[in-house]
Amino acid sequence: MDVEQPSRVGSLLREWRQRRRLSQLDLANLADTSARHLSYLENGRARPSRRMLLRLSVALDVPLRERNTLLLAADYAPAYRESSLDDDYMASIRSALETMLTAHEPYPAVVVDRLWNVLQGNRAMGVLMDGIPPHLLEPRPNVFRLALHPDGLAARLANLGEVRELFLERLSHQVNATGDTELHALYEEVSRYPTSEDTPAAPPSRHRQSPIQVPLRIRTPFGELAMFSTMATFGAPADVTLSELAIELFYPLDDFTANALRALPRDGA
Repeated sequence: MDVEQPSRVGSLLREWRQRRRLSQLDLANLADTSARHLSYLENGRARPSRRMLLRLSVALDVPLRERNTLLLAADYAPAYRESSLDDDYMASIRSALETMLTAHEPYPAVVVDRLWNVLQGNRAMGVLMDGIPPHLLEPRPNVFRLALHPDGLAARLANLGEVRELFLERLSHQVNATGDTELHALYEEVSRYPTSEDTPAAPPSRHRQSPIQVPLRIRTPFGELAMFSTMATFGAPADVTLSELAIELFYPLDDFTANALRALPRDGA
């Protein structure tokens, strides 16, 4: 007798379940099915319905892009559209992004995709992008390359060691949560950027009681600026591209930084 072999979709389901550290019983309870049926799906003895795949995807918190991958692996059509941000279909999203970026000035703000490529920024981003060489800006700037490459912002960070550790930890967590091979490649690249053992330790911070563990402390001609950031995403996206967009909003950590940012000239102002 032929031995059953896991199907492609069954293998993917198992990978996602294991990534989320769930037993078959745990996932079965979350998806309102039986552990036995889930076992059959994973080992290829049963074919999941389209509805069941989507239900399992929700229970496993699978990104929309990978939900489409699961559906295709089971010979179903994708459930989620993937649009270009330039499409007419996305006009309301472009308008919302422009509103958020402009309203946040004079503080920096940037829109990134799932790989942390910079898609759009406001004029205040100049304080972070100043002096960045062309090879880090093409074909698109990338937040992790900009921050950690020796030719990028790293050369101006007063607390590079702290920022590097935090950024790599965050990227590693995202790689583990998503299984994204392109994110993994980005992590492998930026984690290998050279760091100087002779780099002097950061001077004591003036933010000893700061609520932010690792602010960005950036040396500029106007003095050392200290900033922190928050991330915003769109609720209930039905489009792959939209689900992968994030807006990073930077804020001053002290009055000196706030006043310096307000005083900076804006291109085109």
